[in-house]
Amino acid sequence: MAMRFAVTGGAGFIGSNLTAKLLCEGHKVYVVDNLTTGSPEVVKLLKRGGAEFIQGNASKAAELQVDGIFHLGMPSSSPMYKENPELVVEVMQDFVRIMERAKEGVKVVMASTSSLYNGHEPPHHEDLPVLVTDYYTEARYWAERLAQVYRLLHEVEYVALRLFSVYGPNERPKGRFANVLSQMIWAGLEGRPFVIYGDGSQTRDFVYVEDVVDAFIKSMEKDVSGVFNVGTGKETSFNELAAKIREVTGLNLKLEYRENPIKNYVYRTGASTVRAEKELGFKAKVTLEEGISKVYPVYKEGKLEFICKVV
Repeated sequence: MAMRFAVTGGAGFIGSNLTAKLLCEGHKVYVVDNLTTGSPEVVKLLKRGGAEFIQGNASKAAELQVDGIFHLGMPSSSPMYKENPELVVEVMQDFVRIMERAKEGVKVVMASTSSLYNGHEPPHHEDLPVLVTDYYTEARYWAERLAQVYRLLHEVEYVALRLFSVYGPNERPKGRFANVLSQMIWAGLEGRPFVIYGDGSQTRDFVYVEDVVDAFIKSMEKDVSGVFNVGTGKETSFNELAAKIREVTGLNLKLEYRENPIKNYVYRTGASTVRAEKELGFKAKVTLEEGISKVYPVYKEGKLEFICKVV
């Protein structure tokens, strides 16, 4: 059955792929984006596919008559918050307005982050205590907590997805905030070394955006509320990642190692997938090798492409 959805951050990396998938499934989609990291080119393509674009902050989604809100329209990288800590306040203001709309029977599925597990060893499961680390994680944790308050007081339906290291097509507009996998491929294509802070033994749980979109849609469809990890459950070091990229693409990718200057750096991530598999029915399907082979030609040819062809 066709439904009406708002996707905040719908012109961004994950949001645009989610929007494309929803359009392919026949739904009406409103893309709400202030274009801070979203792309006007992406907007044009999504509009041609049937999406309606509303330029502005995520709170504009609260003004729409929709069946559900996918909330991804929040700055998604720790350095952004370090440069402008007031983003924390903006995130919460938008989120309060969205949750007020949720009180009227609109389900919200929001993007949270695996960075909340900083300071803990993998496997990272949803019940681990959240340690104080930086502005970015505090903003997402407050949003999660506030969603729980609305659930407690107003029986609001919500799902918070703690995303691990998401990669895939259309990350270019994120630039230096993009996933390390994409940045490694770009470095190889441009013939420059990729800089690694430390010795390259740090790990990430790399998950392809098509799987992430599947998790968002399942979260909206299922009669569940709460917090869920979205990852593969597998750790890959930066050194191992570089080797896989060379193997799959044939790129002459060179690495340059430097001392790590970042405080509270996340050294390892690895999702516990038990809860998501049991309650959401979600399990990542795309292997790292398959994901690299999917994204490499998109960046090599400089194409604008989604996981689902909308036009």
